[in-house]
Amino acid sequence: MTITHASFVTLPVSDQDRALRFYRDVLGLAVTADRDLPQGRWLQVAPEGAQTVFTLAGPGMGDFEPGSARGIMLVTTDVDADCARLAGAGAEVQGPDELPWGRMASFTDPDGNGLMLLTEKEGF
Repeated sequence: MTITHASFVTLPVSDQDRALRFYRDVLGLAVTADRDLPQGRWLQVAPEGAQTVFTLAGPGMGDFEPGSARGIMLVTTDVDADCARLAGAGAEVQGPDELPWGRMASFTDPDGNGLMLLTEKEGF
């Protein structure tokens, strides 16, 4: 096998403009693609410099159920500040909690996709 990395993770959403406002304006991700294709809008976002991007798949872009993605971990340098920002934007946030591998919180996007934030513990 010669796999080098994951290209994208699909986040099924019901409204791509609403999802874009959340991922770009609240989470601070950059738009890496925004194109109209015959089957629908191809919209992708990612943290600056990331190899793997998130495809915000709206209606017509596959047989995906909005809100069905789970367990997506985002690493941050300041989980507490990011949780405060998310809560201030109206997101439901659980945590952060101190765990053996770092400080972690969970939240959902406007469609209910489940994501987590982690500030990694040094040396773990």
